Amino acid sequence: MLAGSIPEGDPDMSHPHALRATVAAALLLALPASGPALAQSNPAPIKVGLMLPATGTFAALGDMIEKGFRLHVADSGGRLGGREIQFFRVDDESDPSKSTDNINKLIKRDIVDGVVGTVLSGGALAMARVARETGTILIVPNAGADAITGAQCAPNIFRSSFSNWQPGFSTGVVAAQRGHKRAVTITWNYAAGNETVKGFTEAFEKGGGQVLKNLTLPFPNVEFQPLLTEIAAQKPDVVFAFFAGGGAVKFVKDYDAAGLKRTIPLIGSGFLTDGTLEAQGASAQGLITTLHYGDNIETPRNNAFRNRFAVTYKQNPDVYAMQGFDAAQMLAAGLAAVKGDITKKDALIGAMRKAQIDSPRGKFTLSAQHNPTQDFYIREVRGNYNVVTGVAVKALADPGRGCKM
Repeated sequence: MLAGSIPEGDPDMSHPHALRATVAAALLLALPASGPALAQSNPAPIKVGLMLPATGTFAALGDMIEKGFRLHVADSGGRLGGREIQFFRVDDESDPSKSTDNINKLIKRDIVDGVVGTVLSGGALAMARVARETGTILIVPNAGADAITGAQCAPNIFRSSFSNWQPGFSTGVVAAQRGHKRAVTITWNYAAGNETVKGFTEAFEKGGGQVLKNLTLPFPNVEFQPLLTEIAAQKPDVVFAFFAGGGAVKFVKDYDAAGLKRTIPLIGSGFLTDGTLEAQGASAQGLITTLHYGDNIETPRNNAFRNRFAVTYKQNPDVYAMQGFDAAQMLAAGLAAVKGDITKKDALIGAMRKAQIDSPRGKFTLSAQHNPTQDFYIREVRGNYNVVTGVAVKALADPGRGCKM
């Protein structure tokens, strides 16, 4: 019905009171639908793109990240900064060659306000290039590629997880403190493995140790036997390993089956035993790792997070769920500062950079390069839990080498 028209069945419009009422109604209907009062009471949703693996080897990791992110949004009433959150999802298939096309689908097709992703470093590096070119806010909830908050850093790129250097460095500190002098490292020959090993080597050598040999095999090859034979021949004091997912399961079991666990201590980045313990079984018991999260961090924040996650999803959260949860907290801090006005991008980014995040891992701030400055914990496998037994390094900041912004 047009404003001011008289529908069939209306009362007699010749009466003065009825006429005045009709004019008033017409004036109200003539007000622009986009007026300030209406816009403030019912603003458009914030569009968030989730680019995570939904199929393939790392689908379980992507699922946990998304669940963590959505949990914080749900705990905030479905809104961040007073704005409803609308999700758009793309399966990145853990295929870095498709990452540029996939993030462009979110930015150009779905016109999202920000993107969260991804798991693999190669994919995240491609996403970071597009984010820099377009100015799109990107929050990386897992991929640890050093360059993301190093040489490829940008004001609009943030990370809620870690740099590859951090867990490697913290494990090197622990290995040296335990008196080990001669180490062999083993990993897949790809960015995450090589960068983590570099971090371990840096700290271990600073602590007086020596890396005898760096052993690698192509990703995702899991034929470990020749390398295990090489480890036995080298007779090191300790072996540092970086593997994750199914590769971590097989390596830990093969290491034990080769008889090496009884004679040469195995130590690793926490991903060696995170989300893998049930499958690793007895072979993982007693293994020492370091990571920025552990199952039994006894704080009200972590207890509440673990309880809410378990009730909501009927499973226990892991480090990936925590990183997704904190990615949402980081975005929430920015949106709260601008009262949901996503157009105030500079102010939003500034608020995210300065925020202190009350995380289940413990409170953390961001470095100048937008990487978490965070505690790294010593963890020991006991049963199906990575039990925190101490702190490896307090407030460890990634050096952000090569970052200029």
